[in-house]
Amino acid sequence: MQTRVHSPTLRALRRLAAALRRGELVALPTETVYGLAANALDARACRKIFTAKRRPINDPLIVHVGNLRAGEALAEFNDVARALVRAFWPGPLTLVLPKKRIVPAIVTSGQKTVALRSPAHPLTRKILRLARVPLAAPSANPFGYVSPTTAAHVLDGLKGRIPHVLDGGACRVGVESTIVDASVPGKWRILRPGSISGRAIAAALRTENVRARGVKSTERAAPVVAPGMLAHHYSPHTPLVLQRRIRSRQADERTALLYWAKPSGPAGRNVFWLSASGSAPAAARSLYSLLRKVDRGGFSQIVCETAPAAAGELGLAINDRLVRAAGRRKKTKR
Repeated sequence: MQTRVHSPTLRALRRLAAALRRGELVALPTETVYGLAANALDARACRKIFTAKRRPINDPLIVHVGNLRAGEALAEFNDVARALVRAFWPGPLTLVLPKKRIVPAIVTSGQKTVALRSPAHPLTRKILRLARVPLAAPSANPFGYVSPTTAAHVLDGLKGRIPHVLDGGACRVGVESTIVDASVPGKWRILRPGSISGRAIAAALRTENVRARGVKSTERAAPVVAPGMLAHHYSPHTPLVLQRRIRSRQADERTALLYWAKPSGPAGRNVFWLSASGSAPAAARSLYSLLRKVDRGGFSQIVCETAPAAAGELGLAINDRLVRAAGRRKKTKR
């Protein structure tokens, strides 16, 4: 299969919207990461996502919609969900809600809930308007590997496996959306941390007189509840080791060192940093690109600093991805 990269012209957007309606796959930019999109109401098209990514069928997909009205056609919204939509849509917030029958079982991996998001990226929003269908779109990469934040990243993993990629430049946020399970209004919980913090979510819901119960931005759920919840995910091929702080430069240049902020002193070929100043937003934007770069560097292992407490809830989201990325290499002791 030939993979065509499209520039974001109106003609190309119309062509890609028509391709989605026909049941084809299109890799699209969002503000978080690039997604591999298919018509969410077309079970055959959605099955192509699992095939192209080599994704297990029991890992559900996030469905992207243009607005609340489009979301209400797919899921049962409650007052908590509507309050969060008013506060954060369009944006990097995914809501898990009871699904309606119109949603194919393959999208939800047979579960009774569906994960919905309204992306803020202008190109994806334009595609949604032109296609006039909701779009199932997990990250556009081979399953389990580091998420893509540029069109080049998509091609690295899926060239020849998908027909279309829309090049929208680098993603603005750089880590996947915050996922909130709002299927039971009085027991809402954060399943996956992201750039929208638990504090901001709680503040939005307090204005609606909704009590937050047991909210933990590092809470995890079973893989069948929402996408991106596996313990081993976002992983480079090179073994990844996490440290709170890298104490000294390694003499062995086969070990790549990823600092949170730019270290003092001369930088060798094995020294990298997530942000020159230690900025959490900058670190989030560079995280996946840097992991991919180092993974191609011929190193025997990667040692990476985790985000400090001062990085706040975005730092928790970054650490969540790093722990899952490193988890792939962990072995159970017997």
